[in-house]
Amino acid sequence: MGVKQALKSLDAFPRAEEHLLQKTQSGAFVSVVGLLIMATLFLHELRYYLTTYTVHQMSVDLKRGETLPIHINITFPALPCDVLSVDAIDMSGKHEVDLDTNIWKLRLNSHGHIIGTEYLSDLVEREHQKHDDGKEHHENKDQENHLLGAFDQAAEELIKRVKQALDNGEGCRVYGVLDVQRVAGNFHISVHGLNIFVAQMIFEGSKNVNVSHIIHDLSFGPKYPGIHNPLDETERILHDTSGTFKYYIKIVPTEYRYISKEVLPTNQFSVTEYYSPMKQYDRSWPAVYFLYDLSPITVTIKEERRKFLHFLTRLCAVLGGTFALTGMLDRWMYRFLEALTKPTARSVLR
Repeated sequence: MGVKQALKSLDAFPRAEEHLLQKTQSGAFVSVVGLLIMATLFLHELRYYLTTYTVHQMSVDLKRGETLPIHINITFPALPCDVLSVDAIDMSGKHEVDLDTNIWKLRLNSHGHIIGTEYLSDLVEREHQKHDDGKEHHENKDQENHLLGAFDQAAEELIKRVKQALDNGEGCRVYGVLDVQRVAGNFHISVHGLNIFVAQMIFEGSKNVNVSHIIHDLSFGPKYPGIHNPLDETERILHDTSGTFKYYIKIVPTEYRYISKEVLPTNQFSVTEYYSPMKQYDRSWPAVYFLYDLSPITVTIKEERRKFLHFLTRLCAVLGGTFALTGMLDRWMYRFLEALTKPTARSVLR
């Protein structure tokens, strides 16, 4: 019996007799409000526990010999598809003109609706082939005359078709994936794929080449949760002028590690922009350049889940604090109501 009595003396929650307890309407109201608050806070803490959070780590980039995927989706509302080409060059010396690997062009009417789909223009490629053939067979006088400005039937048809497209207000959307070497370089979209004489016949000068563009998407790998590509939905519209746009891009190699241990290799980037208007005697042609360089640091983003003990600790703190606060509120309301009812009772007795 002595041990039981000693244990009872340690009870921090003594019970009163049932007939000594007094239940009030104010107490019931506070209890209901307290239960609602505790239920809400419990659901909030449960959702907080079940959601993941990310941890960022940095290390030296050790990758080598891999390619860099460049996802592009850009609209040129003032240039037909027949004149646009995608060229790429990198520090390794690799120079590719008028890339057509995994690149598509959508012909757009003046309202931006799609009216045709094709790979990069075969006519432009034939122009390059003829130019190359002319270099290899420079001894052929007729071929040299052709390179100097004697346009064949295909070139004349191209000029006629492009001028008709310009009069109709046609535009072009260029989209697809470029796989380039994982070194610094640039790619640009322009009319550089055209023979210089063909371009002159079409536009009658570089100042008439309107490189207005809308960048719907530009990324350097697959997207992960929370990524922000700063050039997405960028619009650069020119009116009665022309020039060259240059986007200087710093690529940061990134690995995203899901909670399931799946690893997603990708890249994020920052960008600065420069615009150079065309001057009267400029010999260059307007273009949109994307000049990129890679950071030597790679960022690892890991998804992690909160510990159960952390959830339990927060839950006890929230529920216990709410219970204590509602108990204090119940006592204050009871004393306040009691103070209001006592004078009324005394006046009735008198």
